[in-house]
Amino acid sequence: MPAVVRQAAESDADQIAAIYAPYVRDSAISFELIPPTVEEMRERIRALTATHPWLVCADGPAILGYTYAGRYRERPAYQWSVETTVYVRHDAHRRGIGRALYTALLPIVTAQGFYTAYALITLPGVGSVALHESMGFEPVGVCRGVGYKLGTWRDVGTWELVLRARPASPVAPRAIDGVRGSAEWEAAMGAATRMLGG
Repeated sequence: MPAVVRQAAESDADQIAAIYAPYVRDSAISFELIPPTVEEMRERIRALTATHPWLVCADGPAILGYTYAGRYRERPAYQWSVETTVYVRHDAHRRGIGRALYTALLPIVTAQGFYTAYALITLPGVGSVALHESMGFEPVGVCRGVGYKLGTWRDVGTWELVLRARPASPVAPRAIDGVRGSAEWEAAMGAATRMLGG
């Protein structure tokens, strides 16, 4: 059976935490310093999926990668933008998983009513830059030496993707429950799964 893209469940927390831990422990890709526990990850999934999408790439019971979108910033005027994140299991790189996950995620946040997606990338981040630019993100700025991790000051670049034209008077984005199961949701999930050979 080919891999599929589906909504994350709280029961995926152990595998998601295991995927994420090496990025925290062994790299500057994540600016967290201590990997979250399985229970912390379960709570993150529970909290985020009340309002935003969190998707996984599953090959049978195995989770190969995940993506989610969350608030870009906390102040209310930022509510029409999201920050996106994607992580792929280390032994599953270069299989198109990140691209398939974003192929599902981006139409879903557009259907929710968001207008702009942002990705923050620890530089040089060659693989992440290539993925985001292949999806249409464009670089819009760099914060120099904004974080210190693994003995070095780190630069972080911001990549932007305009999801749709911005109106003069936008309405508030819908919570994910307003999109889950919709035609847009099913089309996004189907497109992503077909990319994986399904």
